Amino acid sequence: MAAKYKQLAARLTDLISANLQNGIHKLPTEAELCRQYQVSRQTVRQALSLLSAQGLITTRQGSGSYATGLSEDGFGNTIALLIRNEQEHIYPELVNDIRTLLADKGYTLSVYSTKDQVSREREILEKLLQDTPRGIIAEPCKSALPNPNLNCYEKFRKLERPLVFLHSSYTALPWAVCIKNDDYSGGYLLGQHLSARGHTRVAGLFKIDDMRGVERYHGFQSFMRDSGHMIPDCHIGWYTSAELNRLEDKQDTRFLSEFIHRQLPDCSALICQNDEIAYWMIKELSYAGLEVPQDITVVCFADSYLSELSHVRITTLAHKPHETARRTADCMLRSLQRLPAVSQEIPWELIVRESDAALHS
Repeated sequence: MAAKYKQLAARLTDLISANLQNGIHKLPTEAELCRQYQVSRQTVRQALSLLSAQGLITTRQGSGSYATGLSEDGFGNTIALLIRNEQEHIYPELVNDIRTLLADKGYTLSVYSTKDQVSREREILEKLLQDTPRGIIAEPCKSALPNPNLNCYEKFRKLERPLVFLHSSYTALPWAVCIKNDDYSGGYLLGQHLSARGHTRVAGLFKIDDMRGVERYHGFQSFMRDSGHMIPDCHIGWYTSAELNRLEDKQDTRFLSEFIHRQLPDCSALICQNDEIAYWMIKELSYAGLEVPQDITVVCFADSYLSELSHVRITTLAHKPHETARRTADCMLRSLQRLPAVSQEIPWELIVRESDAALHS
């Protein structure tokens, strides 16, 4: 027969599982456990020590013992991360940060690249429904468009698997938690900055099938409207996920070149969807005989290594390093413990660099 403390640990494991299903993450006190299970305090402490060693609970000084959300044998302690491309742009650092933060709590991260393709997202989700992870972090595919895969996310919800959306969410899933940037306010802030520099003839290039692009455009145009300098539609350009994939895979910059020749003339400044687009755009502007910032100012969202790598360092919006990963991992961990987890918008701050110049009349 197993030692008393091992028997108690097994019973407490069942209690933890039942409690988590009901949103209870704190274990009874040692005195309450002694009374409830008719065992000594030493037996309780040995049982709690065993559960702690297994990663099932964590003890907080002066507060008590709390469930971590991990499973007993480690099986199923995997979190799935669906993102556009693990190797491109902001993703390597973001993925590594999330992986490290979850690993510190005993979870393993499995990464799946969707390439922003709805069909590929479907394949991944159906596979995960067969071998269900403990939780899912997902960057939506073409979040500005209707999505036929929402029923898969609904199935995960019925399975009580925590779901955290990253960067944007599907509006048809209002129950889902999302960690994203405050893109509307960011667009408004960039409009204010350019206006203060004297720019009123501003062009914009945004991603049409991504809610981030829609919200960034909306914020920027809202400021221009409020300031009496609303931008004509002819100076706003839109690109698709397919065009972005061709840019990354084949360095196909035709949509950037076409934008320069069709929609940029007569403008003194340009707002880009992110610093990946701005990086390539500055190269294309040079090929077209336009220098930054002498001939045109370029600003963008999403500070990454590309804003520093560009031969003209790019003025961009940024937020605290590692902030997105920290909030995403924290939200997932809270959800696994059945603690309240809410959607969050991360504020932007402006980083001014050499791509940005005041307009001289």
